Amino acid sequence: MKDTRFAKLVLLVNGFVPLTLLLWDLYRKQVGANPLEFVTRTTGMLTLVFLLISLAVTPVRRVTGLNWLTRFRRMLGLFAFFYGSLHLLTYVAFDRFFHLTTIPGDVLKRPFIAIGMTAFFLMLPLAITSTDNMVKRLGGKRWMRLHRIVYLSGILGVLHYYMLVKSDVRLPLTFAFLLAVLLGFRIFAKYYKSGYTSPPPVSSSVVPPR
Repeated sequence: MKDTRFAKLVLLVNGFVPLTLLLWDLYRKQVGANPLEFVTRTTGMLTLVFLLISLAVTPVRRVTGLNWLTRFRRMLGLFAFFYGSLHLLTYVAFDRFFHLTTIPGDVLKRPFIAIGMTAFFLMLPLAITSTDNMVKRLGGKRWMRLHRIVYLSGILGVLHYYMLVKSDVRLPLTFAFLLAVLLGFRIFAKYYKSGYTSPPPVSSSVVPPR
């Protein structure tokens, strides 16, 4: 079994590098004329980046056979939730100034905010149930069914980004394409697995491919 402790440490450190660079740019005032927009866009993009990387683990594992890659999926998902939390906090703190009563009206005026919040709150139960103890309490099958919510969260996150961008939609469409590939792979793999009919086994040791 491959020892991934050092690799996890590298991932942990690198996961905080974007936040460090963002804080450094804020300190040096290198965030353009609208710091709020810069921070909001950056944290939102980081959320999608980590979410897509976490979704890429399964296809890469199946193609390469490197099953130990699954050990990084939880940390990647938690980083997605972490940057999503910063994204939401930026809106609540610096756009609404913690005036929570103004949020419902703003959501009604700007539907993309409602979609973004829905995407974030769908990630909340996934973050809460990410521990080994919760996997045991829920059971493997129930835990896997619950964590398929991440697909919907990803779709809504990309839609939120697309609606936010008013002119240049190349980046949102790039995220949408990558997400479609990752979800399409899962659909294809499931269809291929269910539709594949193996020939009669030569011996009892033959196991159908997964």
